[in-house]
Amino acid sequence: MSGLSRHIESFGALLLAVIWISPLVFAFWAAFHTTSDAVNFNLAAPWTLDNFRTAWDGAPWLRYFLNTFLLVTVILIGQFFVTTLAGFAFAQVRFPGRDIVFILVLMQLFILPEVLIVENYVMVSRLGMFDTILGVGMPYMASAFGIFLMRQAFKGVPIELHEAARVEGCGWFGILWRVYVPLARPTYLAYALVSVSTHWNNFLWPLIVTNSPDTRPLTVGLSIFAAPENGVDISVISAATIMSVAPLLIAFLVFQRQFVQAFLRAGIK
Repeated sequence: MSGLSRHIESFGALLLAVIWISPLVFAFWAAFHTTSDAVNFNLAAPWTLDNFRTAWDGAPWLRYFLNTFLLVTVILIGQFFVTTLAGFAFAQVRFPGRDIVFILVLMQLFILPEVLIVENYVMVSRLGMFDTILGVGMPYMASAFGIFLMRQAFKGVPIELHEAARVEGCGWFGILWRVYVPLARPTYLAYALVSVSTHWNNFLWPLIVTNSPDTRPLTVGLSIFAAPENGVDISVISAATIMSVAPLLIAFLVFQRQFVQAFLRAGIK
């Protein structure tokens, strides 16, 4: 009976995997074929790169790629700075109301980002950051998930190392930089994967706060490129989609072992 249960679980997992990956497989198929051949699943149809050429000529993709890279980099740097300091404070610094403040920070996890769009829009406009890369990334730099993850990682550091660094004359920032940050590298890698993939694919907030090709990320540029008024060609749109997701897929395939190990170590801690 247990053997049958394992086979059912394996089949269910395989079925879910096929359902999950099928849109990407179809997009890949359509990107290398004409629209009629893609829709009719003509397996004998020749493969072509014309869809990629048409898509590349139809929008400033190089600018969109640069904007997206700058956006995820700015957000990640800001998140590393804020979550490191906050996580260390909640893990090792004793101050009145620490647990209450930490609970208030965790409450951010229960608030959908869409709920705060109006307030974030007003704040970004008042700061003069509308239609800028920094304005797009600013609301995401204080991450409750990142603070929680860093707090858990820092709490797993042996107190003997902390005390040894203090005996050597290190202050709070010296202890943080020389002891806690190096030991939390797997956690940083795991969090970086989550952050980059999340904000590479973010759409709604960048759509609202950007107004020109100079600041639009890939997701917004792709939505404008695929708008009905620009003409709907499923093969060309699929080619543009593959171009947009290719960097993340390639990065995962190249570094998948490091990513998995980072998540396992972060989970164990």
